[in-house]
Amino acid sequence: MTTAAGDRLRFNILGPIEGWSNGTRLRLGGVIQERVLATLLLDPGKVLPVSRLVEAAWDEEPPTTASHQVRKAIADLRRRIPGGAEVLLTDGPGYRVALEQCEIDLAEFGLLTRKAKIAAAESRPADAAEILRGALALWRGPVLSGSGGPVIQAASTSIEERRLTAAEQLFELHLALGEAAELVVDLKDLVQQHPLRETLRGQLMVALYRSGRQAEALEEYGKVRELLVEELGIDPGPHLTKLYEGILRESPELAGPAPAPAPAAPVPLPAEPPSTLPYDLSDFTGRERELAEILGSAGEAGEQGPRIVAIDGMGGCGKTSLAVRAAHRLAPDYPDGQLHIDLRGYTPGDQPVTAGTALDSLLRALGIPGDRIPDDVPARTALWRATLVGRRLLILLDNAGDAAGIRPLLPASAGCLVLVTSRARLVDLDGARWISIGVMPPEESATLVAETLGAQRVAAEPEAAAELARLCGHLPLALRIATARLRNRPRWTLQYLAERLRDETRRLDELSSGARSVSATLRLSYQALDDECRTAFRTLALHPGGDMDVHAAGALLGSGTREAEDLLEMLLDVHLVQQPEIGLYTFHDLVRSFAQSQLGESAEGEDAVAVERLLCYYLTATEVACDLLYSGRRHRPTGLLPSTAELPDLSTADRAQEWFLREQTALLAAVTLAERRGHDRYVVCLARNLVFQLNARGHLEEFGELGRVAVAAAERLQDLALLGVSLSNLGVACWKLGRFAEGLDAARESRDVAIRLGDRHTQAHSESILGQFNSLLGNFAEALGHMETAIAHERSLGIPRAEAESLTILSTLYEQWGRYEEARDAAQRSAELSLQLGQHEGLPGALTDLALAHLGLGEYAEADRCLTEARALYGDTGNQVNLALTLALSADVEDRLGKPPRTPDHAEGALQLMRTNSSPLRLAKVENTVGRLRLRQGDAAAALALHQHAFDLSAAISYRIEEAYALVGMADALGDTAEAAAHRAAAEKLFAGMGVPEDRRRT
Repeated sequence: MTTAAGDRLRFNILGPIEGWSNGTRLRLGGVIQERVLATLLLDPGKVLPVSRLVEAAWDEEPPTTASHQVRKAIADLRRRIPGGAEVLLTDGPGYRVALEQCEIDLAEFGLLTRKAKIAAAESRPADAAEILRGALALWRGPVLSGSGGPVIQAASTSIEERRLTAAEQLFELHLALGEAAELVVDLKDLVQQHPLRETLRGQLMVALYRSGRQAEALEEYGKVRELLVEELGIDPGPHLTKLYEGILRESPELAGPAPAPAPAAPVPLPAEPPSTLPYDLSDFTGRERELAEILGSAGEAGEQGPRIVAIDGMGGCGKTSLAVRAAHRLAPDYPDGQLHIDLRGYTPGDQPVTAGTALDSLLRALGIPGDRIPDDVPARTALWRATLVGRRLLILLDNAGDAAGIRPLLPASAGCLVLVTSRARLVDLDGARWISIGVMPPEESATLVAETLGAQRVAAEPEAAAELARLCGHLPLALRIATARLRNRPRWTLQYLAERLRDETRRLDELSSGARSVSATLRLSYQALDDECRTAFRTLALHPGGDMDVHAAGALLGSGTREAEDLLEMLLDVHLVQQPEIGLYTFHDLVRSFAQSQLGESAEGEDAVAVERLLCYYLTATEVACDLLYSGRRHRPTGLLPSTAELPDLSTADRAQEWFLREQTALLAAVTLAERRGHDRYVVCLARNLVFQLNARGHLEEFGELGRVAVAAAERLQDLALLGVSLSNLGVACWKLGRFAEGLDAARESRDVAIRLGDRHTQAHSESILGQFNSLLGNFAEALGHMETAIAHERSLGIPRAEAESLTILSTLYEQWGRYEEARDAAQRSAELSLQLGQHEGLPGALTDLALAHLGLGEYAEADRCLTEARALYGDTGNQVNLALTLALSADVEDRLGKPPRTPDHAEGALQLMRTNSSPLRLAKVENTVGRLRLRQGDAAAALALHQHAFDLSAAISYRIEEAYALVGMADALGDTAEAAAHRAAAEKLFAGMGVPEDRRRT
């Protein structure tokens, strides 16, 4: 696969190795450099020792200087590859490729094949086939052809096997979709290349038979039988023999599939089509040529995908106003809705809106309930695109920073129009129709001045009006701000304003150099303000987020909200701030840049004091909001005085949640601001409050990053109490994200901190977390020691709530270990403690653990009773992740008891719940449970897909017990095959390493 000209950094190894950056092919150096790079790319993200790279780089005995030559090759590659120091990392004893810094076609192939398996398991064969076609299209020839070496050759052979497996799966899907004759040529070509591969030969026989070529199908069997006898001395396998016999007797089972059922109805849009477009300027002027070009391009929508019209140009040239005008003109052609989102690609001091956040906003605008929106970006993208199938929507993506942030937001089907605005032309946004706009022509500038200032006033000074437009650089933003000054100063003439602009001492010296002309105009507006407004203008620009309410403004200014609102309204009148909606204010990005450039004029320390007031306000407000929303959390001293600023209305949980959601971006930015300014105590305390919200909303990546930032800040403070809290939060994030190694480190350090502080409560909790991580990693004996220590501490301290939680972890450990009697006792004790405490949130989990123990003991009726009780309790807690496991186990146990499947099916309900959650731990366990059930029900294909996905998840994070269960499930689904035997051997090795007895290795 050849990369598109705009790709930033990509390595292709499915063929001759090549690297691309921004459309330019990289020169990778000599043989040694190429082999070293190839070896690293085969295991992206994995640290490879120098000895491994030496082995890969030389065919024969390596020279004595081999290690030095490998290091030299790495250094040379870093020079040749753009940003090479961030791509090829030194890590301990070796090197690794930073996968997040580049794209690798092999990694893309793996991702696509996994997606295809999921699609097939979800009964979407056409989608699965399309995904597999894309995966196979990545191949350009033999893997790493020309790179040589036994290590690379062995890897190449393994990857080629994956390609053949994918090809077989694709042919199987096509056959299942009723295709036959059109497959014969491709199958014959592949069979000729791999004549002993029985699966391909069988597929060719089926395709020939269904095409009315029975004799040729039988002839193929004769060919492969002769080859197998001659080459290997064996007969064809039972599957191929059975197929041959079926063709001989024209078995009805070999006929093509029945017609596919009608596709499911698309997700319904709201009864009233949504429209979130900004208002269209009543005095919009000019841009007739560009507007006509946009409207014409929009009408050229193709049949294969959405039409993308992208507008680029310098800041302040009116891109957004033009796009909004076009969107309103085109709205009748898109009756299903018109959506707008500001991606903040060029907002100074603010983080661009992530694809995940943007998709969340867009899906909610379409009426998708929050509990149906998945946590991860690929799943959100899939839901977004599925929702838009058959719809006609207009989507305006404003202020885009790069193509990568746009791609997940693009619909996949025709019928939709996407308008994009960006300062730079995003050349790697494939399929876009680009329209560049610059400054306005002089005649349009004059018209804009007349529209905004009044024709009569301009007619009185036509030459001054023309000069004013010229001095403003014919830039719409500059013109609008300048004419706003004139409207508010009726005694000023146009000539007077032009003279002020001509004066080099009264404006910046870069009027003719693009966007800096805006700075000159902004300086003019700024100088026209009184001292109080100037100070407010500078100070408000310190706000780190996008939208700012009057409470945050009051905190920054050290004033009441009414005074802050009055100042904001004054700035609004002169177009130095904007008002996206009532009660919220924002700076245009260019205005913010200018305002921040003026901070040097403020009094000594003025901005530092304002920033601390804002951070104190946010900390106090989040404390109040968290008390309402997360009442069970433990109060800890912050070492900071509460804010005296006026707080928003946080009187109810609903109001607190609404405020938290609206301010989440600003709060994340506030933590970054605190870190940049050296306010580490605010970093830790704000982060602690914010992670409650991030955890509850499923923003796990942000949760994990904030945990790391807080730990670093606490370490700089050398405050052990805050460090312990931060490490605890980081450990929880790592557990949910499946980052076990990092979580173990955090838990160990948390325990050590607790011991130094003499904090036995935290020490007990840390021991429990250490036990949990070791249990997940399959270190059962070590985990048991930690759990016994934790529970002993909790009993001596008299904290039964913590003991109950630890007992559930202990029960899970025993159950995984095959020690079901002890698992039953621990879960029973946990349930008793929860009942005594009236703790309903912990009880259903304990009952589910108890059911797992009964299931291991073969006590299905007892397991069923526990699960029935747990399902009833989950109605009060709303914990959907734990409910998913309870539902999956319920379906499994009821099947073992001979009960008919429910409607709706518990197993399908469990899988559906997990599709909207990013916990790899629980998803792997649920998929293995449902996979075992599906195999007993006779659906081997569904079982195999579920176990394969569970294996991929578990292996990626070293979740050993579920990795072993997945291997056993795959082996059972594959039947009596060599592949199944390999899976069973791998599973046995894992079980043995964990010490699970042979008679208690669940199937």
